[in-house]
Amino acid sequence: MTPSGLTDSQKQFFQDNGYILIKNVISKAEAAALRQDMHDLVDRLSKFKNVDATWDSAKDQGTKIYHSHDVQWHCSSVSRLLTDSRLTSLMQGCIGPNVQLHHTKMFIKPPENGSAFPMHQDHPYFPHEKHTMAAVIIHFDDAPPEKGCVAVYPGSHKLGPIAPSNLRDHSLSMKEYPLEKATLCPAEAGDVVIFNYLTIHGSGVNTSSEARTTLLIQFRDPADKPVGAGHISAGQGMMLSGIDPTARQGAGSGH
Repeated sequence: MTPSGLTDSQKQFFQDNGYILIKNVISKAEAAALRQDMHDLVDRLSKFKNVDATWDSAKDQGTKIYHSHDVQWHCSSVSRLLTDSRLTSLMQGCIGPNVQLHHTKMFIKPPENGSAFPMHQDHPYFPHEKHTMAAVIIHFDDAPPEKGCVAVYPGSHKLGPIAPSNLRDHSLSMKEYPLEKATLCPAEAGDVVIFNYLTIHGSGVNTSSEARTTLLIQFRDPADKPVGAGHISAGQGMMLSGIDPTARQGAGSGH
C-alpha cells in the first residue's frame, strides 16, 4: 500500500480480478474496540427486533447471522471510520477520486452455526449504469476458512449481470457456482477485502468456536447513477472522499 492507497499493481489486480485483499489496514487494537461496539450493538437491537439475517436459500441449515444496516447511525466509531483516509484511499484506488456512500451493514456470524452467504452478485439489489459500485469489508476479528471467510470467483465481474436462480434473495445456482470452487480470502483482524458489485462472492458456515465480525461499506462514484429507485438507506449520498461533480449548485442550502 502507498500513501495514495493502492500500488499500480494492486489497482491492476482489482481491475483484472474484481476483488483485492489488503492486510493490516487498521490496527488490532482498533479492530478489537470496533468488534466490541458491534457485539454491543447487536445486544441492544436484539431486545426489540429480530436481528437474524440468514438468507432464504440458507435457512435449511439451522444457522444464524446477526446484522444491522446503517451502522453509523448507531455507533460514532463507525461514523469516524467512514472517512478514515486509510480506507478512503483504498476506495479511491479502485474507483477514482470521488467516493460516495451507498450504505453500511454489520454482520456477526456466531460460533458453531454462523450462517453462510450463498454465491451471488450484489448488482440485483441496487443496479447502476456504470457498475462502479463496490464494497469494502473490514474484519474486526480473524476470519479463517472455518469461520466462513469471504470467497470469490476471480474475474467474474467481467461476465456482467447474471440472472439469479433464487429471486427472493438473488443467490446464484449452487450447482453452477459452488462455494467449493471459489477462491477463499482468509483474513485477520484489521484486514479488508474490496470487491466490485458484479463479482460473484459468498461465504461458508462459521463452524469455529469464535464469532466472525465484519463491517461492509458499499460505495460508488457519484457520477454513476442508479437504475431505479430501490434500496434507499440513511446517509446515502454522503461523500466519503472527493466531491460530487453532479450535485446541483446550491442544493441543500437553506436559510
